[in-house]
Amino acid sequence: MGGGPIKDHLLCVLPFAIPEDIQEKLRKKFPKIEFSFREISYPKNHEDLLKQVPNELFNDKTILVTLSTLPPALSDAPHLELVQLFSAGSNHISTHPIYTDSDITITTSSGIHGPQIAEWVVMCALVQSHKYNKLYELQKESRWGKTGASDDYHNVRDMVGQRLGVLGYGSIGRQVARVAKAMGMDVIAFTATPKNTSEERKDAGFVIPGTGDPDGSIPSAWYSGLDKPSLHKFLAQDIDHLLISVPLTAETKHMLSTAEFDILAKSKAHISNIARGQIIDQGAMIAALKDGRLRSAALDVTDPEPLPKESELWRLDNVVVTPHISGVGQAYTDRAFQVLEANLERRERGEKLINVVQRKRGY
Repeated sequence: MGGGPIKDHLLCVLPFAIPEDIQEKLRKKFPKIEFSFREISYPKNHEDLLKQVPNELFNDKTILVTLSTLPPALSDAPHLELVQLFSAGSNHISTHPIYTDSDITITTSSGIHGPQIAEWVVMCALVQSHKYNKLYELQKESRWGKTGASDDYHNVRDMVGQRLGVLGYGSIGRQVARVAKAMGMDVIAFTATPKNTSEERKDAGFVIPGTGDPDGSIPSAWYSGLDKPSLHKFLAQDIDHLLISVPLTAETKHMLSTAEFDILAKSKAHISNIARGQIIDQGAMIAALKDGRLRSAALDVTDPEPLPKESELWRLDNVVVTPHISGVGQAYTDRAFQVLEANLERRERGEKLINVVQRKRGY
């Protein structure tokens, strides 16, 4: 007698507590799936990881939900069909056999980080433009400060009429663009591949309702390409604020170096990097910040991480450095599970999943 389709076994392994209400909701909504949830601490080494997640735990699983915990070998997970990452990118697992030697579908949680990162980008830009660090020092000294117009903290230029260049117009870039547009800025977009039609400009990934740019209507101009001339054409568009939101791939490593900063010097751009530190040639950026080619920088990512104490970036007045936290927030877990839920629904209906990693592109 036929036993029907093989039941899905889902293992969720995350370095934080998984709320009981989310677990219960998933079990009720997907009764055909057997769920296992496991909270782990960040492993100190491989042996520590094996103690928390033994190899045999992966043996019968068809779906794995994780931040970075994967079976050591493909043979440890012979039935695995889907890996749902709780991160926006997949570069941190790009050397694992699941990525390099299998056709197991990998999906990400791209789309959940836009609101909090957009707020971080705007916050850091305003800290620089409104000279907040100097005002904070006055507050700590209980001093009202001078009121003359010649004082530096009176030299404020608002965002209206400034141009935001979004290098990597994905879910994060779209939400930053939405906020920037509301502040009166012009927005231009850069993508790896051309987006010449309205259909191509739509966001095909996960979108939090009321956020982003689902139909791609915000940019006043679009640019594209993986070659230097295409990038330089984009950077030469009198950009006041440059958002770096591209994934880290072989093509984007040190994408911005001396030649690119020389182009941005025309408008003395402020740059925000919320992607990966290696996308920027850090030494070249420091030089451009010190000699005034770049107005300022907000860096949530650096190369390396953590940023060494001896780095000059800590001591530059025109730089804000934060410890890779722009994407975190109270809503992170709930939104990441929303992406999982959407993909489980699509999988159940035999539809194409969202946020599927294209291995050849690296994201």
